[in-house]
Amino acid sequence: MSEVPSPQLRISDQDRESALTALGEHMSVGRIDIDEFGERSAKITAAKTRGELSEVFLDLPEPHPRLDAPKTAVSEPVKPASPLAGISPAQRVMGAILPILFIASIALIVTTGVTWWFILVPIGISALGEGIWGKGWENAHKKLTKQRRRELDG
Repeated sequence: MSEVPSPQLRISDQDRESALTALGEHMSVGRIDIDEFGERSAKITAAKTRGELSEVFLDLPEPHPRLDAPKTAVSEPVKPASPLAGISPAQRVMGAILPILFIASIALIVTTGVTWWFILVPIGISALGEGIWGKGWENAHKKLTKQRRRELDG
């Protein structure tokens, strides 16, 4: 069962582009001049509904714009993105190992009396990670999570 679309139905950018293309064809065959093309294209650009768009083509033969047929969209539920998406496995491993190295270094210094320079090992690994993956690599998952929340919130 097909219904005739209502003239109050809103149009898309693709519908406007189709109308401008059709209007260009009318100008290229000499049905309208450049001034009339400018006036009508301004109306097409400002049009919001099918009715406003069809008014531009009332006195013109085919071609007319091809308008999208109304669709009943069945959207699938949005799956939340993994907070680890976009983070390489090497970054994940380094991000997990780095806090353990800091704790192990401090524990080793306190329990065995190893000199303080041993704490430079996790600091050096952290600097290496920053050099390879850029500044803030260990917090990349937090930034990605915040970005995805903003995208989902609109």
